[in-house]
Amino acid sequence: MKTMKRSTLAIALAALVVVIAAVFFMTRGKPADKTAEPAAAARTKDGAASPKPALTVTVAKPEATELMLTLAANGNVAAWQEAVVGSESNGLKLAEVRVNVGDTVKKGQVLAVFSPETVQADIAQARASLAEARATAADAAGNAARARTLQATGALSQQQINQYQTTEQTAKARVEAAEAVLAAQQVRGRNTQVLAPDDGVISARTATVGSVVAAGTELFRLIRQGRLEWRAEVTSAELSRVAVGTTAFVVSASGAQVRGKVRSIAPTVDPQTRAALVYVDLPNVQQNTGVKAGMFARGDFELGRSTAPTVPQAAVVPRDGFNNVFILKPDNKVSQLKVQIGRRLNDRIEITSALPEGAQVVVQGAGFLNDGDLVRVVDSPAATSAAPAPTGAASAAVAR
Repeated sequence: MKTMKRSTLAIALAALVVVIAAVFFMTRGKPADKTAEPAAAARTKDGAASPKPALTVTVAKPEATELMLTLAANGNVAAWQEAVVGSESNGLKLAEVRVNVGDTVKKGQVLAVFSPETVQADIAQARASLAEARATAADAAGNAARARTLQATGALSQQQINQYQTTEQTAKARVEAAEAVLAAQQVRGRNTQVLAPDDGVISARTATVGSVVAAGTELFRLIRQGRLEWRAEVTSAELSRVAVGTTAFVVSASGAQVRGKVRSIAPTVDPQTRAALVYVDLPNVQQNTGVKAGMFARGDFELGRSTAPTVPQAAVVPRDGFNNVFILKPDNKVSQLKVQIGRRLNDRIEITSALPEGAQVVVQGAGFLNDGDLVRVVDSPAATSAAPAPTGAASAAVAR
């Protein structure tokens, strides 16, 4: 019985000690809380605990920039003129081919050679026939001359004298015919060499050594003077804006850019597409390695210059299928605004939609902002020399 009373007394004393300790610690913390409350109130009063900026940014005002007025078009690239080089000889064997596709040739250069043996034999025969005709003509001329001397004596009848004169004229005609045959054979001899009709670039070759070709068979194709042209399709509504001599920049599918000039404009419009062809000269086909005949290319015609408001390219943020800029408000918060963009010049973009009067757009850091964010603005030179705009935790560290 005494043991149970002692245990109960010990438990009661332990509980009392715990309660006293708890009251002591609670009483000890109250002065600290009372001291902290004025400090917190002070921080709220002087603004130290105000919302922190989401990001440090730079801003810029739209600038009036002189931009090029252009007209975009699409079309095919083709040869300015393509010459077909064929054979003028018939039934001759092709003995030598001296050029290949892509070679640059000069006017009169030998492209291919046919075997000349057959033609040389025909030329020799024609020369022999001409010599025979000339000998016959000389004999006939002598007989006719003697007959004319005897005409006054009456030794020969008038009929005989006429026969001698007719024989003389016939012999002369045969000489002329033999000379014509020889000239034709000599032309055949010259045609054993296939010559370039103009300066240019070989674009196709069907000539094969050893083949026997007929007259008129195509052997080569030649891009005359190495010139290409861009056949741009321009709608009838825009056709009046383009004139002969207008500069155009043509961009191929590979990204190669070539400068050309409008050579001519088609006099008719396609009734199906309501578009007309504008022919733009593209010289130096060998140097323009990125532009080839048969390519499809896009391009722009330079129509003049105009002044328009532009902003740095970094200020335009594509989002949800629209282009946006962030306008800085007086309270250092940003307002998201959808804009329409136009032409580009280096790192600046034209804004075709209206902007608020005296607006300042966020440049560096615009891509990380949302509508209504609070920002801290720094000068552009400092932002330019600093590291790229931070994100996430890094942006919070910069703000602090």
